[in-house]
Amino acid sequence: MRIIHNPDHRLHTAQHEMYRGRLVPCHETPDRLDHVLAALQQRPVGPLCTPEEVPDAALAAIHSPAYLAFLAGAWDAWVALDPANAAFDILPSVWPGRGFRHDVVPRNFAAQLGLYAFDAGSPMVAGTWAAVRAGAACAVTAARAVTGGERSAMALTRPPGHHAGPDFFGGYCFLNNAALAAQTLRDGGAARVAVLDVDYHHGNGTQTIFEQRADVLTVSLHGDPMTEYPFFLGHADERGQGAGQGFNLNLPLPRGTSADTWFATLDHALQAVERFRPDALVVPLGVDTFEGDPISGFHLRSSDYLRLGERLARLGLPTVFTMEGGYAVADVGINVVNVLQGFEERTP
Repeated sequence: MRIIHNPDHRLHTAQHEMYRGRLVPCHETPDRLDHVLAALQQRPVGPLCTPEEVPDAALAAIHSPAYLAFLAGAWDAWVALDPANAAFDILPSVWPGRGFRHDVVPRNFAAQLGLYAFDAGSPMVAGTWAAVRAGAACAVTAARAVTGGERSAMALTRPPGHHAGPDFFGGYCFLNNAALAAQTLRDGGAARVAVLDVDYHHGNGTQTIFEQRADVLTVSLHGDPMTEYPFFLGHADERGQGAGQGFNLNLPLPRGTSADTWFATLDHALQAVERFRPDALVVPLGVDTFEGDPISGFHLRSSDYLRLGERLARLGLPTVFTMEGGYAVADVGINVVNVLQGFEERTP
């Protein structure tokens, strides 16, 4: 398995996020990726590579030009608003709710920030754009490797991506790496691509990006949005729209779900993928389903991630993994590498 890692991920190191009414230290930290790299040194599953350059057109195939321009210029605009802002993370404070217009981009940066953000828990810093741009390059490079004949590849990057939509960010995500990988596979000749999201939190951005398409199946098993973030998407009755009707499958599960129930639900998801008969698979790999995760609520153990990798490998598909959530930092490396090891050991 080829591992494409983000050498610039530490450029995105924020101080605080807003969590349940308080500013708290960020859960999404550089140590997450460093623990995975350390685990890979002990148990290498394939060569470690840096990403190729990715043209702007690859990003624009998934995200709107106005949104990309906003991200690229956000820090300069933040500091221009007030030079003192250079000492602080960017966090939104106003949003266009129901009845407000979303089709006009305000000139005021604070208003733009609220237009493109859906939460106050995804801070931006001076290096965020460089880090997320390099992360997107990891995803595209991994998909190109699979298109070029590799059996599998991993985009090992942070911040994660599956909550980012065509023109919005949140959930620590700014560019949708899984969607970029899926589109790259399509552009590389895969007629049908399946995205199987195993993160604790619903991949609302990925669903939104592909919800009107029949060439990309999106499947997600996640915490029930009636009680779990991101709350406002991820229900079982969301099946896609227009041409994409029937090509989105959500499998929400209650907080406290056991490993046995989770794996039974995974089997249902895998059957849906097999019925779709895709040419390639993208797996947004979140390990925040771990029993010790501080912001999640499932009960998988480290050994269960070996089983997960094995079951994904049974599909026999060219596969791209993208790194998503997992906030029990000391265990993230073990759990991620367990998935990759299980996958590799089961792969013919």
